[in-house]
Amino acid sequence: MSDDVSLAEDTVKQVLREYGYVNAKVTIPHDLTIDELVDAVMDNREYLPSMVTVNKADLIDKSYLPTVKEELRERDLDPDDVLFISAEKELGLDGLRERLWEELGLIRIYMDKPGRGVDYEEPLVLFEGDTVGDACTKIGGEFDERFKFARVSGTSAKHDDQQVGKGHELADEDVLRIVARK
Repeated sequence: MSDDVSLAEDTVKQVLREYGYVNAKVTIPHDLTIDELVDAVMDNREYLPSMVTVNKADLIDKSYLPTVKEELRERDLDPDDVLFISAEKELGLDGLRERLWEELGLIRIYMDKPGRGVDYEEPLVLFEGDTVGDACTKIGGEFDERFKFARVSGTSAKHDDQQVGKGHELADEDVLRIVARK
């Protein structure tokens, strides 16, 4: 165990013994609490990323800002990680939207619809690492069974209109055209 782990080695051993682990090699990749250790051993919790947003930031007087930041620190929040927005005045909303996409691992895929062109208004929303096959599944219908090949332009493609199969991993803002059998 590394020295930067706040839990004492004896505490970790005691928790592991209580859950039936008598002889185990344990790697703790980051500082954690006893509750997190128990949750990990029980494998019954999943920790999701979170973010803190302070609304009505336009009403915070500049002289009061250090007090706000100190109060955030007292709640174990790094003020640099907190987003300050004003929903009413629409300040900081683009940053919030961008951070949400990033934290959730979402990507936008623009569909090239035959005879209608590329739909940039309503992208298909997928997760980072999703493939053309995942896009077919999400679109639904018979695309999955009738799939012949796809054409992709964008970051994930070697060149515009690259012909790819279902296993091709898509990237944010790729343009996708699915060619299906009749």
